[in-house]
Amino acid sequence: MKRDQEQGEEPRQTQESTPEDPELSREEEEDVGESQLPRAVVLHEIIRTQGDHELERTIAALAWSALAAGLTMGLSLMAMGLLNANLPEGGYSKVIASFGYSAGFLAVILARQQLFTENTLTAVLPVMSEPTLHNFGRLARLWSIVLVGNLIGTILVAYVVLHLPLFDAKTDAKFLEIGTHVMENDASAMFAKGIVSGWMIATMVWMLPAAENARIWIIVLITYLMALGDFTHIVVGSVEVAYLVFAGEASWSDFLLTFAGPTLAGNIVGGSLIFALISHAQVRSDT
Repeated sequence: MKRDQEQGEEPRQTQESTPEDPELSREEEEDVGESQLPRAVVLHEIIRTQGDHELERTIAALAWSALAAGLTMGLSLMAMGLLNANLPEGGYSKVIASFGYSAGFLAVILARQQLFTENTLTAVLPVMSEPTLHNFGRLARLWSIVLVGNLIGTILVAYVVLHLPLFDAKTDAKFLEIGTHVMENDASAMFAKGIVSGWMIATMVWMLPAAENARIWIIVLITYLMALGDFTHIVVGSVEVAYLVFAGEASWSDFLLTFAGPTLAGNIVGGSLIFALISHAQVRSDT
């Protein structure tokens, strides 16, 4: 009987059995790798390479692209004016009409035209990676050409929108309201709001390489929030304020001293000195 009991006993397991880790095929491993978001250092290198390419472009190429971008940004003013003119007063009209602000940005960014505030991040990263006098000179050259080209384009489109019979009286009145609303800010408010605007554009530029099919939604979301928050942007705002100047509602000294100077400084601080510097420091700390 004892032998039968011994024979009936099951051998004891000396250690617990654990399921083996599943083995992945090469295709599945590739799927896992592709599903990962790019590391910050990868995004940094993508944008730095783009910036280095922009710094090497000829003066003519930069100038024509910047002029085209300035003209294209007129779409933002036109879209907001048309939406405001065709929406009922009050209520959610600002919430809806602010989507018009995104029109110019979508056209400029997807067409790869030169926009100054994009370059406060893209062209700055090569300089931060290699801060030589040569690179600082290349950055100053790029910024000056692109800024002048953008402003010439915005001023031209503001003049055309005002003087050609393109829109009805109600829409023209909305254009004036948009410009007047911008000029309700004093110089310090222009600067402070410009910092936020520059930071938001730099955030958008940083996100785009990883956005893939969501690029349009990222552009719309960021620029829509800029419009909703009334944050000042040197290029879009130039169309709005120049329209006001040509209509006799503001002077060129107002344009330069109250709007353009403080807004430009704020955009540079927000895009270059805050976002670009912090992003570069983050990547340097990882390497």
